[in-house]
Amino acid sequence: MASARGTQEQQMSHVRADLAVIGSGGAAYAAAIRATTLGRSVVMVERDTVGGTCVNTGCIPSKALIAAAEARHVALDSGRFPGIDTHAGAVDMPSLVGSTQKLVERLRAEKYVDLVDAYGWKLLRGDARFEGTPDAPVLAVTMSAGGVETVEADHYLVATGARPAVPAIDGLDRVDYLTSTTAMELDEVPESLLVLGGGYVALEQAQLFARLGTKVTMLVRSRPASREEPEASAALAAVFADEGISVVLGVVPESVRTDEAGRVVAMVPGREYTADRLLIATGRRPITNGLNLEAVGVRTGEAGEVAVTDQLATSNPRIWAAGDATGHREFVYVAAAHGEQVADNAFTNANRSVNYSHLPRVTFTSPALAAVGMTEEQARAAGIRCECRVLPLENVPRALVNRDTRGFIKVVADVGTGRVLGITAVAKDAGELAAAGVYLLAAGMTVQQVAATWSPYLTMAEGIKLACQSFTRDLSMLSCCAA
Repeated sequence: MASARGTQEQQMSHVRADLAVIGSGGAAYAAAIRATTLGRSVVMVERDTVGGTCVNTGCIPSKALIAAAEARHVALDSGRFPGIDTHAGAVDMPSLVGSTQKLVERLRAEKYVDLVDAYGWKLLRGDARFEGTPDAPVLAVTMSAGGVETVEADHYLVATGARPAVPAIDGLDRVDYLTSTTAMELDEVPESLLVLGGGYVALEQAQLFARLGTKVTMLVRSRPASREEPEASAALAAVFADEGISVVLGVVPESVRTDEAGRVVAMVPGREYTADRLLIATGRRPITNGLNLEAVGVRTGEAGEVAVTDQLATSNPRIWAAGDATGHREFVYVAAAHGEQVADNAFTNANRSVNYSHLPRVTFTSPALAAVGMTEEQARAAGIRCECRVLPLENVPRALVNRDTRGFIKVVADVGTGRVLGITAVAKDAGELAAAGVYLLAAGMTVQQVAATWSPYLTMAEGIKLACQSFTRDLSMLSCCAA
């Protein structure tokens, strides 16, 4: 019979690699791919489903459902085109969610699981925890299948992502609330829904369910999309009101409870709001608990985010962090850029820094909210003398033929140089405007240059040119396709 010591030794093994990655989302995969192309060995540790938030519970399923909800809304909204009359019936939620899950599973396999063998790194399924000392950190991985794997690496990457944050509200722990993750798994459309929050997740989810047939009320602490231009908040509030979504500003529930009928009641000073379901969409919180980061000298912030330099190095020179775990802007393309930068900095001494000055930001409402560069408030706070123009969409021919002029395009420019500092739009395909704005800002173009640059007629992107022309011209005095 084997001794207890012999059994323990059989259950433990040791792995050595150039890079050990905790997590398997966008940041983790970008780092692993880059490291392997540099000829480095990689071990990746994942305790849950491979692929991270974006493909499993975030971008892919939410945008797929948003697209479906918009298709239904377009049918119901066809009356804006005279001579067109369409209808939409009730939503078969199990079929809709089931088809979305099939898309998720296909993309998870093609873009994540299959790449492990294609690039040749080792994937460990289990829970990772740092052990050792700051000078000699190691990972102890409690394997899902049993046993413990010890991982020793030259460099380590914390890419564990984030989860929905849950605010401290009295009674919330006794309510069956939804998050952005569990809302994607519902098997029926709620008759009514309270949405707590005013950020991009709250806005997208509120409109999604409203377009599926739910009566939606949003409870917002300040204003919708509070990080963006106030014109964007006002435009989206008007759109939501037009679609029957109630947006209540300046309220924070003091407590929540479930009434005798099983409905959720949110209590704010002087009033109660009741609905069948409650969605908590008040932000996300980095997943770093249980990693034992303090033992290896890695500092974290108040929300658990890993503190990093502009080069994504932590307070331990052998440990890096990337993506949502850092508390930086929560976009999958940010996470991917982080991961690749970590591999370059760790193995080629590239000393690359993160630069968010031209970062595009998109909220997938309809019309969408998108921005790049500075807002007017940010420019003034930075001491820049700026001037702005806000172009209502009724001045954009594409919006006119779409029969949807809800929204605007705003350009922020430096007074002294005329250089474009920022662009914000609420419009159909506003994300494409932000993408165009990235190149425009990166090139350092001025409003005069943009106003004189080619732009195809009857595209929404033409609105950027028109907004820049409005700095010096009265657009009402131009013909519809004047240069």
